[in-house]
This record gives sequence, structure tokens and C-alpha cells, in this order.
Amino acid sequence: MAAFALTAGLTGALTGTTSAAPPHERQPSGKARALAAADRAADSGLDGLRHSPGEELVRTGVTPWDGGLYYAAYERTYLGLPVTGGDAVVLADSRGRVLDVAAAPAPELSLSPRARIPAAAAERTAARRVAHPEKTTAPELGVLLRGGEAGTGVLTWQSTVTGSTAAGAPTVREVYVDARTGKVVETREQVRDAAGQGYHNGTVEIDTAAGAMTDPARGGFQCGGQNGAPYRGSPPWGNGGANDLESACVDIMFAAQQEFDMLNEWVGYNGQNGRGGMVPARAGLRVVNAYYDGTKTTYGHNQPGTNQLTSIDVVAHEYGHEIFDRTPGGSGSGSETGGMNESTGDIFGAITEAYIDSPADPPDYTVGEKARFYGDSRPIRNMYNPSLVGNHPNCYTQLSPGTEVHAAAGPQNHWFYLLAEGSDPGGGKPGSPICSGGPSSVTGVGIQKAAKIFMGGLLMKTSGWNHRAARAATVTVAKTTYGATECEAVKSAWSAIAVPARPGETDCGGSQTPGFSLTLSPDSGGVESGGGTTTATVNTTTTGGEPQDVALTAAGAPDGVAVSFSPATVTSGGSSAMTVDVGAGTADGTYPITVTGTGSVTHTVTYTLTVGSDSGGTWAAWTSYQAGDTVTYGGATYRCLQAHTALPGWEPPNVPALWQPV
Repeated sequence: MAAFALTAGLTGALTGTTSAAPPHERQPSGKARALAAADRAADSGLDGLRHSPGEELVRTGVTPWDGGLYYAAYERTYLGLPVTGGDAVVLADSRGRVLDVAAAPAPELSLSPRARIPAAAAERTAARRVAHPEKTTAPELGVLLRGGEAGTGVLTWQSTVTGSTAAGAPTVREVYVDARTGKVVETREQVRDAAGQGYHNGTVEIDTAAGAMTDPARGGFQCGGQNGAPYRGSPPWGNGGANDLESACVDIMFAAQQEFDMLNEWVGYNGQNGRGGMVPARAGLRVVNAYYDGTKTTYGHNQPGTNQLTSIDVVAHEYGHEIFDRTPGGSGSGSETGGMNESTGDIFGAITEAYIDSPADPPDYTVGEKARFYGDSRPIRNMYNPSLVGNHPNCYTQLSPGTEVHAAAGPQNHWFYLLAEGSDPGGGKPGSPICSGGPSSVTGVGIQKAAKIFMGGLLMKTSGWNHRAARAATVTVAKTTYGATECEAVKSAWSAIAVPARPGETDCGGSQTPGFSLTLSPDSGGVESGGGTTTATVNTTTTGGEPQDVALTAAGAPDGVAVSFSPATVTSGGSSAMTVDVGAGTADGTYPITVTGTGSVTHTVTYTLTVGSDSGGTWAAWTSYQAGDTVTYGGATYRCLQAHTALPGWEPPNVPALWQPV
């Protein structure tokens, strides 16, 4: 487990001088306070951030937000191995308060990190999952979580296979092979498709280098043919032809660059990948399709072959997949998450059209009508009334596990229209139906506010994303970013598509919702066999409203172990000393103890108690090691390669991924 400490300026106390620490040491920045609070929450296992002693939550990204808020994203590791699933996001503010936690459900892990199946065999197995494989990445050993909190973890070799299906369609598949049995555990398709002077947009300005269709400002973005190289020449680019591929790239670059600018100006997000760039684009696919595969976007032609599928909303849709993929939780799997991924593309297509506001493609809430996918102006999806295309579901209650992902985009598309425009917007905009049991009407907040709220919700996304989680996230974003009116509008729009509220949903009232957070320092401790005492400090912070009384209790301690708090009730903002008394007859082992704080809400953190010690040399199970640490075990010396917490039975000779003989 990581340890956190605040270092004060002690020079004067030690030397008798009165020299003060520099101001930046005395007063951490707002960002530093927010991230320290988020890290403490992750380390203590606050609420859904629980993890077993062999696991770590590693911070992988930080996104600043309005009002001094920061989204901190975390990925799980197990004995140094990457874990697919069990990721989390913590929302904290510049005052050092944890405001919200989103965590994918995860079981406690306890499995051997040793693979029985060689990597080469797993790679061959993965390649056979694609009819015509062209490239397979080297397998990476990791843990795949399955079945949520009550599920299990599987040691797997993960490879990505690129190629084509038996029907000739492009495919990029993540394949997880059980590292102990050699069987395929799970396959995840990464190709996300739309089904589709420039042709669609006329004469427009785009940012390119002098001699190639590469973007000088937006990192990694370029456009060219199927060989991956950018088109070269000199401006003006393209001739406006319906099937001229250089003209197709003009349309692609225009739409993608405008979406990039919209993300910066309207929602405060740094481009499609969140880091000031986006994947490159390829035109000229000889298939009726357009898709994103994690490394590029690719565009083909419409059904009759009369033009390329490069209209504004199709291009922005494909780059919307990159936004979904690069925000916390990734693309995920399953029809509900997949439908929300497709919906994200549609939503960013509509937002980008509104941002551009071009007479050549006026803003609307239909998808692909200008691309003429079928050879005419019929759209491939409708956001204000999804049922008008293919009888796609309007309501969350109409979804089933077998709903095709593009049809499954319907409910969230419908929600976004209601949030942005309302159920009866007038002004020539279409009315939108409300699902059974919903409010009588919904008043929209405008597409720019709706875009900001939606983007903020994506920054709380975790693997296994679903509509109920999205409701909770966007309600929080609306309140913290705007206020009560927008917060209530978000709730009303979700209720209008029949997505129910979770218990304890955020109150939209004008005053701050009373709340507190809870952490432990340290979050683990141990005593030798025969009994003893260990201590920790329970820290609380007021996160909203006035300070409140928080009652502290503990559960899960084994027989012979007593846990006490002094005081047993604290006012939020204060701390309590926790004492763990271990009786002489307590069996050796490790015991997770759940510490609960109960006030206006309830929060839990986990304390890991270890009784006894490992007898194998100086290496000790349940001890945290850092990279570079050395231990003696079985008469040999080993160096730690990666920070982790050791488990009984995973002796250094048996875990070469973590320990190396010296």
C-alpha cells in the first residue's frame, strides 16, 4: 500500500533558527490538495475503492474541471500485474475534499500469478479468433475480472488481433486466453462503426502542413489513404468530387478539427484523446462502413457507391468513440456499455454540428442523413425519437442483453435530446416523447450546457458503464458545475427515459448536501503471534454542508480481536484513534476489518490486520515492497522489480515478474 505523509518545515525547530519554509511548501496548490485527498481515498479503500492486500489502485490520469474540481482516474493492479476491470474515479476539490467516487465492482483477488500456458501458445490461440489475421500483438500477462463484485479474477494472456472477418469486414479484437487452461475466456471487438475543396462541406478552411495532410497543432492527426500515409501535395486540397479521396480527407479533417475545438471551447476538454490530439484518419475503405478501432478512424462509401461516408456527424461520431475509449473505464464490453459507446458518438456528432452551425449541414439530431448512407437522405438513427428508425428503443426499460449496440444507443440519445432541447422545444424543433412513468414534460438546458454535463459524466466512467451509473454521474456534474436548475433537468431527462435513481441520489437543493469522507492512516498493521496491539487514525473531512457527527464502528474482526475508537463519535473534520487489541489465541493470518462512519450518509474503509509473520528467511508475506528493495529468501538474495504487497505462497523464486535474483 502506498503511504502518504505531510512534511513540515522543521529546520528552525532543529537548529534554533526561525527560518520559514518556502510558501509553496507551506501551502500546497489546490491541485495537490485534491490529488492527495483522492490518493488517500484510494489507498484507504473508501466505499467502492476496496481492494485486497495484493492489489493496488494506481492513479493513471487527472482531468481538471470547473470550480477547482479534479477527476482522478485509477487502474487496479494485482501483484504488479495489470487488472482489466475494477477501475475507479475519484472527484475531489482544491480544498482537499473527496466529493464523489465511482468504482467498477470487483471481487477480492487471491490467485497465483504463475502462467501454465506459454505466451506463444496463447498468441496462436488468440490469432485463431480472427478469420484472416494480419497482426497479433505479443501477449501480456494480467488479470481479467468477471462477474462483478461477486465474481472472480482469471489470470490471462491478452493479445490484440488485427485482420478481417470471413465476410471481409475489418476487425480488431482483444482476446483474453486463460493462462492456466489455454481456453479463450473473453473476446472484445474494438472496431466501432457508424453503420458512414470537400464534397459534403464545400470550400472550408482546414489546418494542414504545407506539403501534406497532417495537422501541425493537434497531435497525431493526419489523413490519407489505406496505406496509412498522409496525402501529399499542396493546398488547396481536393476537387470537391463525391468520390475523390483527397476531398474526403478535407471533409474528415474539417469535422474532426472542429470537434477538437468544440471540446476545448465548450466543455473544457483537451481534444479527443484528452491530451491535445487524436488518432489519424484513413479514407478510401472499399466497404460500406466507417469505423474507429483504437488506433485510427477509417471511412468507406455509401451503399450505392455514389459518395464517401464523411459527413460532419459521421466523422464526429467516429471520433466520439475515441473520447469514450480514452476517458476512464475505456470502451468496456457488453451490449449496454456498447450501446452507450455508440450513443456517445451520436451525441458528439450532434454537438459538433451545433458548434459548426454550417448551412451545408444544419444542426439536427439525426445521424448520417447528409452521408446518404442508403443513397438518399434517410438517417441511420434518430435521437429525438429513436423508434422512428428501425423501431430502436426510446426507453431504458426496452433494452435487453441481446439488443444490437446501434439500436441500444436509443435511450441515451433520447435522454440527451431531452436534456438539451426538452420534450416540446418549439421553434421548429421536433417534440420528443416521454416514457411511461416519467414526468409530464422536460425543459431543456441548451446543447452547450448539455454537452458540458455529458462530458463531465464521461470523466466518472468506469468499466461496466451503464445508464444508472451515467445518471448518478451527470446529476453530480450538473450540480457542481451549474446548480439546482440544471441538476433537476438532468434528473427529469433520465426519468423521462425510465432510468431510475439510485438510493441516496444527490440532492439538487441550492444548499450543499451534507456529507463527509473517511480515510485511515495507516490502512494496515500487524502483530506477532501470541497477541499484541496495533493502532491507526481515522480521519474525517466535511465535504458538504455543516460539520456533522460521525459514529465509528468496526466489523469483520476475528474472534479474539477487539477494535475500539477514541472518541467513538467525531465531528466531521476531526479524527479518532483506532486501537486493535489482538488476543493471545488469535490464529495467524490476515483479516480485513471494515471501519464504518455513519452520519447523514454512510462510508466505509478497510483496515488489513496481519497476525504472525512468514518464516521464509527475511521475506515476509503481507508486507509492501518497493522497486529496488532486496530480501533474503532460501539462502539467496532477490531484488524487487515493481512495487507490490506480497502474499503467502508467492515466494520470490516463483514470481519472476516481481523478483529478480541478485
